[in-house]
Amino acid sequence: MTKIMARSTKGLTITSLPVQNRPKDAQLMTRLAPLDAKDLPEEIRPMLDGAQDLMGFQPNDALVMARNPALVKGVFAMVSAVYSPNGKVDAGLKRLIGEAASKAAGCVYCTAHAAHGASRAGVDDSKIADLWSYETSPLFSDAERAAIDYAICASQTPSAVTDEGFEALRVHYDDDEIIEITAVIAMFGFLNRWNSALATELEDSPLAFAKRLAEQGAKASNAG
Repeated sequence: MTKIMARSTKGLTITSLPVQNRPKDAQLMTRLAPLDAKDLPEEIRPMLDGAQDLMGFQPNDALVMARNPALVKGVFAMVSAVYSPNGKVDAGLKRLIGEAASKAAGCVYCTAHAAHGASRAGVDDSKIADLWSYETSPLFSDAERAAIDYAICASQTPSAVTDEGFEALRVHYDDDEIIEITAVIAMFGFLNRWNSALATELEDSPLAFAKRLAEQGAKASNAG
């Protein structure tokens, strides 16, 4: 398979989970406190309730953003379009793409959210844990490897996607699917910057999932 990466993924600085292993600058307290549920503007309450149904919790980034209802509406419209159930790209793969892009960007919050979302979308925990071994792991298909390669490259600034690599992506995906994949990466580009800049506090549910994955990985390493 032709590599999309302009440089090896092993050369990237990846922010790891769980929390106790993060660099010190990733342990900052949240810079803006999330609004309390009772203080949410009425016009965006249905959106936050929908997020609760989709994710299993109300996300702190949206609760921080709730100070600007128009922004919340715009972001929620984007998320709904990107994750539309009418899309052609598998929902679980979209979350893995988001996780890869977020890891490459160093956003702990979004990495944990995307991993948790992948699990809720039906991706096996072992596959999520093996994401950064996607190049060699038998759990990933060539098509999935191409999408993750693309996500890692496209999430960098400037973009590391090459013409040759983009043509390699076309081997597995049509134009409509490439639009969906790129939309996931672009959406996480916004969310990565939002949450990294504001040091958004990770919620209990995705944090517990990240810790469980890390513990499973440690056990597997010790067993090997």
